[in-house]
Amino acid sequence: METKRSVLMQKYELGRLLGQGTFAKVYYAKNIKSGQSVAIKIFDKEKVTKGRLSDQIKREVSTMRLVGHSNVVRLYEVMATKFKIYFVMEYAKGGELFNRVAKGKLKEKVARKYFQQLISAVDYCHSRGVYHRDLKPENLLLDDNGNLKISDFGLSALAETKHQDGLLHTACGTPAYVAPEVISKTGYDGVKSDIWSCGVILFVLLAGYFPFADSSLIEMYRNISNGKYKCPNWFPAEVCKLLLKILDPNPNTRISIAKIMENSWFKKGLNSSSKKCEVDIMDIVLLDVETAFRSDAKQEQESIKPSNFNAFDIISLSAGFDLSGLFVESDHKIEALFTSRHTASAIISKLEEVAKFVKLKINKEGGLLKLEGLKKGRKGLLSIEAEIFEVTPSFHLVEMKKSSGDTLEYQNTLKHHIRPALKDIVWTWQGDHQLQQPQEQQQQQQL
Repeated sequence: METKRSVLMQKYELGRLLGQGTFAKVYYAKNIKSGQSVAIKIFDKEKVTKGRLSDQIKREVSTMRLVGHSNVVRLYEVMATKFKIYFVMEYAKGGELFNRVAKGKLKEKVARKYFQQLISAVDYCHSRGVYHRDLKPENLLLDDNGNLKISDFGLSALAETKHQDGLLHTACGTPAYVAPEVISKTGYDGVKSDIWSCGVILFVLLAGYFPFADSSLIEMYRNISNGKYKCPNWFPAEVCKLLLKILDPNPNTRISIAKIMENSWFKKGLNSSSKKCEVDIMDIVLLDVETAFRSDAKQEQESIKPSNFNAFDIISLSAGFDLSGLFVESDHKIEALFTSRHTASAIISKLEEVAKFVKLKINKEGGLLKLEGLKKGRKGLLSIEAEIFEVTPSFHLVEMKKSSGDTLEYQNTLKHHIRPALKDIVWTWQGDHQLQQPQEQQQQQQL
C-alpha cells in the first residue's frame, strides 16, 4: 500500500488520498522533475482481474487517447508494476461539480457556463466517435479556475462497438440520468442518450434536485419514459423551452447538439475564444500495460451464478403494468433491492467481506447467498438471503430479504451495518434517488 510522501517509479511523489472505490484509489501527486500536480488512479491488479474489469480499463485508456479537449480530464500516462496499474491524470483541484450542487441550486449564469462547457466537450467526444454513457455531476470535475472537466470514461463506448443496426445495446448509466431508450431493449443512439443526460444535468444545476425523482425506482423510470417532470417557477421561460426539447422521450425528435448551440439562452456569454477548446493530444506512455493485465494467479470459479433475469426488461414493462407488488414488504418477506455496476464475482466477494464484518456466517445454496447470525435473537437465528440477477455482465440487480429471525434485528443490521459497508459497490438502492427534494415536496411530506 502506497503511503504519504512515497515515490512512484522515481517520477511522482504521492501525497494525500483524494478518493477511493472498490477497485482503485486516487492520490494527489507531483511530478518530481517538473513540479506539475497530477492525480494518480491506482488499480489493484488482482482485484481488477477477479472483477473481470481488464477490458473496461483498456477501453477507458483507448477512449481517453482519442479525446483532447480543454473540458475533458487528460490522461498523461499509464504505468504498471507486478501488482498495480497506474493512471496519471490531470488534477482537478476543484473536485466534483456534485459537491457544489449538493449545497443547493446554482445561479443561472454559473449553471449556463458549466452547461456550455459540458456541451462543447460532449460534442467533441461525439465527433471522435466516443459516447460517454454516464454523464452526471459526480463525473464532472472542476479545475482551479472553475472550469468543467469530464472524467470517468469507464462506461464509454466507441463508434465501432455499434451493432449492425447502428445502435448500442448495453444498458448502462446512472438511473436518474439515463435516457428512456436505454431502459428499453431495442437499442439506442449514444449521441442522443448523452444529450438526454446533459439535459438532466442542466435541470439539476438550476433546481438542486432531479427532474424525475421518485421514492420508487419503477415510478422514476415510468416518469423518465413519459418525459414527466415539472420546471420550478424560478426557471427562465427560455430554459424550460430548451429542456422540453432536450428531455424529449422520443430520441428521433430530441434536439441535436448543433441546435442546442444555436439556442439564444445557450449562446449568452459565449465568445469566439471560449469556443476554441480542442487541445493537442500528447502521446500517452503505455508501459507494459498488457503485461500488467495478465495474471498468473488462478481465477476462482464462482460457486454462485447470477440468475437469468433482466431487470431492465421488468422496468420496461412498468408503463403497462403495476409492479409494485414485487417490492411490497410483508411480515414474513422484507426485501431490499440495489443495483450494481460491478460483476457478480465482485458483489459476492463484497458480501462475504460484509458478512465477516457483521459477524454473520455465509452459506451458499443453489443460486443464493445466505448470511446467518451466530446467536439467537427474539425469533431465532437471523437469516438474510441475497440473490443476484444479471442484467449485463457488469450490471446486476441484487435482492436481499429476511428469510427468518426478528424483523427489527434485520432492519437494524441492514441500515446500520450492511448498507454502509456495501457503499463501494452499490449503484443505487430502491428508493434512494433524490439529490434534494423541491421545497414544496418537503412541505407536503412534513404535512
